[in-house]
Amino acid sequence: MAARKKLEKGLEGVLAAETSLCHVDGKRGRLIYRGYDILDLARHATFEEVAYLLWFGNLPTAAQLEELLSRLAAARDIPAEVLAYMQGFPMSATPMDVLRTAVSAAAFHDPEAEDNAREPNVRKAIRLTAQIATIVAAVDRLRNGLEVVPPDPKLNHAANFLYMLQGEPPDEATARDFDVCLVLHAEHELNASTFAARVTAATLADMYASITTAIGTLKGSLHGGANQRVLEMLQEIGEPERVDSYIRQAIADKRRIPGFGHRVYKTEDPRATVLRRISRELGERTGEPKWFLMSQRVEELIWEAKQLKPNVDFYSASVYQSLGIPVDLFTPIFAVSRIAGWAAHLLEQYGDNRLIRPLALYTGPKRQRYIPIQKRTA
Repeated sequence: MAARKKLEKGLEGVLAAETSLCHVDGKRGRLIYRGYDILDLARHATFEEVAYLLWFGNLPTAAQLEELLSRLAAARDIPAEVLAYMQGFPMSATPMDVLRTAVSAAAFHDPEAEDNAREPNVRKAIRLTAQIATIVAAVDRLRNGLEVVPPDPKLNHAANFLYMLQGEPPDEATARDFDVCLVLHAEHELNASTFAARVTAATLADMYASITTAIGTLKGSLHGGANQRVLEMLQEIGEPERVDSYIRQAIADKRRIPGFGHRVYKTEDPRATVLRRISRELGERTGEPKWFLMSQRVEELIWEAKQLKPNVDFYSASVYQSLGIPVDLFTPIFAVSRIAGWAAHLLEQYGDNRLIRPLALYTGPKRQRYIPIQKRTA
C-alpha cells in the first residue's frame, strides 16, 4: 500500500518552485534580492535599480539605468480607453477593485499581450510597472473630482507617483523616503500573490492575466491590507497617551494587533528596521511625530506581552500617513512596488515552465450509490 502523503495546510514549508530572485532567511531576519541584502539596497539603491536587478540578474551600469528610466517614463501614460473606462466606474469601487480591472483592461490595448516570449514580456513588465503607478494615482484623483495629473518624464518612479497623486513634486527627502519603501516591498519570494501569479502563468496565460491574479490575491485581508488596519488602529487610539490603555485592553480582549508576527521571520523583519527609522525621521521633519510615537509604544507593549516583533506592515502605516497618502491606497501602493517582483517571477516561470498542479487530500465518502430522484428522502 502506498504511503499516505502528508498534508501541509497552506503549503507551509513546502518547496513549490526554484528561484534565483529572492531568499528570505527567517531565522536570521535577512531578506536578499539576487544576493544583495535588503538593508544594503535600501541604503544605496533606487527602485529602478532594484527592478533592473530582479528582471535582468545584475545591478545596472549608469547607461543601462538611464535606458530603463527612459523606457519607464515613456510607458507611463495609460491607454485613453482605459482611463475613460475608469471614469465610468461606480464611486463605491475600491481602489484595489479599480486597479485589478484597469490592469486587465489594459491587455486589450497592448499588441504584445499574448506573446509570452522573454523580450515581449520584459517590455510588458516595463509597461505594467510604469502604468500601475499611473492607475493608482488616477484612482484617487478621479474619486475626488480632480483632474488626472499627467506623468512627468523628468521625475523618477517614486517622485513621479507622489507628483501624480498630490499634484506637486515632492521634495528630495520625501521622494527618497518613498523610493526606499518601494525598494523594501519590491520582492518577497513565494508570498501569496506571487505564488498565485506563477500558478496562472504556468497555464501559459499571458502576463496581464497573471498580474491581475496577483492583484486579486493581494486584495485579501490576510495578505495585503495589514498596514491599512495598523493605521486605522492608530487613528482609533488617537494620541500617544492613550496607547497603553488601548493596547492592554485589546490584549485582555484577545484581539489581534495588526502588523506583528510573520509566517517566515522568527526575528525582526529587516524591512521593519528600515521603516522604523523612516517613520521617526518623517515625524520629526513634518512636525507631527505622534504617529511614530504611538507606533513605538505599541511595539514596546506587544513585545512585553507577546514577544512579537513588527513586520513590514507595521511601520509602513505611519510612514504612508506622514507622506499624506490616503489609507485605502496603502494596498494598491504595495502593487506599485511589488509589480517588479511579480514580473520577475513571471519571467522566471515562463522561462522554465511546468504546470503547477498539486494534489488534494480527499476526506469525503468513497462508495456512494446513485439513488433515483423518486426514491430520495430529505
